[in-house]
Amino acid sequence: MNAVGREFALNVPPVVTSPHCDHEVVRRGPEAIVRWTRESFQDDVILTSSFGGESAVMLHLVSRIIPSIRVVFIDTGYLFPETYRFAEALRQRLDLDVRVYAPALTSARLEALHGPLWDGDTSALARYQRLTKVEPMQRALEDLKPKAWLAGLRRVQTDHRANLNHVEEQGEYTKVCPILDFTDADVHRYLQQYDLPYHPLYEQGYRSIGDVHSTRPTLAGEDARDGRQLGKARECGLHTTLAGELKGPKVSQVTIANPVTASNEVR
Repeated sequence: MNAVGREFALNVPPVVTSPHCDHEVVRRGPEAIVRWTRESFQDDVILTSSFGGESAVMLHLVSRIIPSIRVVFIDTGYLFPETYRFAEALRQRLDLDVRVYAPALTSARLEALHGPLWDGDTSALARYQRLTKVEPMQRALEDLKPKAWLAGLRRVQTDHRANLNHVEEQGEYTKVCPILDFTDADVHRYLQQYDLPYHPLYEQGYRSIGDVHSTRPTLAGEDARDGRQLGKARECGLHTTLAGELKGPKVSQVTIANPVTASNEVR
């Protein structure tokens, strides 16, 4: 059975474990994992989405089972216009409760005070990711106070994600990745089965879509993440830097000069 059966049954390795989720639930596939999340945590669950290339899969999968799911959308201030329009189209089509979190600094203020950090060295890039992604996500967790966090991470995307479990504890939160074993072919079948769209830029070669200044189309033979300026780990920080801090002491914070608290757009 392929991954896009009714229960999306998957052949997963026996090493997949979690503090709470029974291995048999994992073996039954993504739908079963999302149902387990709903039954275990009721309404104390969020779903993060970048509204990127293949985001419709997780948004559709989860919202069918947890219609009231709160979808956290981190708006860095540098997303493609197509991303904003794609997010709004999916919000309306799937009747999503989207919670938008933005950096404390506007893009103009950030550039005036810190310059184009995304064009800098590894340290500057890490600082950029903290200011525009990690800090807004920390604020979302503090505001929404979820017990569980659903994410659309897949093993084939990065080396870091290849070693994740479907359910892991990150500090006081339970991180759940229902489609961790989905291949690119599984994603395509799911989108076709439910007549769901890729991001509008996907057909133009943008397979991993982030900020406009650090995303490019990929060439034949390149990995999807090669189109992103994310550093050697090819991660944006939400699932590496923040995960590490949730598990242990926080690393040194970036000082923001005269921060202005951004308002959250709440549907």
